[in-house]
Amino acid sequence: MIHFIKRGLEPILQKSKKGVLLLGPRQTGKSTLIHRLSPELSINLALESTYLEFARNPEELTQRLAAKPYKTVFIDEVQRLPTLLNTLQAILDDTPRPPKFYLTGSSARKLKRGKANLLPGRIHTYFLGPLTCAELNYGLNTKQALSTGTLPGIWTETDEAERTKTLRSYAATYLKEEIQAEALTRNLEGFSRFLFVVAAEAGKFLDLSKLGSDAGIPRQSALRYFEILEDTLILKRCDAFRKSQRKRLIQSPRYFFFDTGVLNGLMGNFIVSQDRIGTLFEHLLFNQIIHGAAAKDKEVRISSYRTTHGAEVDFIVELGKEVVAVEAKASTHIGRSDLRGLRSFSEYYSKPHRPVIAYLGTARKVVEKVEVLPWQLLLRNLGL
Repeated sequence: MIHFIKRGLEPILQKSKKGVLLLGPRQTGKSTLIHRLSPELSINLALESTYLEFARNPEELTQRLAAKPYKTVFIDEVQRLPTLLNTLQAILDDTPRPPKFYLTGSSARKLKRGKANLLPGRIHTYFLGPLTCAELNYGLNTKQALSTGTLPGIWTETDEAERTKTLRSYAATYLKEEIQAEALTRNLEGFSRFLFVVAAEAGKFLDLSKLGSDAGIPRQSALRYFEILEDTLILKRCDAFRKSQRKRLIQSPRYFFFDTGVLNGLMGNFIVSQDRIGTLFEHLLFNQIIHGAAAKDKEVRISSYRTTHGAEVDFIVELGKEVVAVEAKASTHIGRSDLRGLRSFSEYYSKPHRPVIAYLGTARKVVEKVEVLPWQLLLRNLGL
């Protein structure tokens, strides 16, 4: 039997006195989470009949609310009809006691104009990603997470064959329902090729010219398609760390898919082999930091450090006033050679910070004044 996992955002959304816009990729559990809050009226724009009702009649929402004084209203997949936000804005402005709105969406691209029409402070935006270590009480099965990711429906599925089958179909569903249905690009074939090329290069430094060439599309198209992938929350940039000009850094960002299972589904490979484990572990750690912060509504900035001489630190995490330099090592053994990037960053940054190696081992260690922590213990220590 599938068991429910309480999401970290649930009490935060419950206590919020403002309306809520909950963004997140497909299948992260946005609708399930909002339904847990027991909204009095639910409107699902993913249903074609409901979508057409609201598209044909701009007054549909106002008329429904006039029929009954609902205290809480849930509008699912609001990005399908961004103009509805204009109506919502008028309701918030003109109603003495407007209902609390819960809105969900999987595309920031289609909501950008609509969000700008909302009064500042009336609607608060939150982000929901896959399951986090904290939501699983820091007992996440690393092998499973590296292979099939942590999307809620995938994680709770006990049949591995079912997990992989669902993840293999994720790209097709995304292309059909997110890209084609929303008419985000006319060249669906070129976009599809680009998506798979981007997956093959995930975790590396962004080179749009190479990605475009490999996908057989112009660089400008590659730029536009990459922005679509960002706006539909499929991937996220990890910008280059910048604090000082004392040493020239390579400025290209890295990028990561939001879930290792989705990435593996795109690649058609769920085997955590030695040639892939490093990239997958970096994806897992990056996403757990990003999604762990979002689940607790914390601001986090995460960037990467790389010099022209090849010294690298995977992630520079800025959480509140704390700066943590994190080197991700997909190994159970750590040696002095693994400290090179952290030493370089310490020389470059020269301000108080915490150098840490997150690894797959189970013991907590210190190697030449650098903490070596099991990766889930690091997340617990960071409060993520």
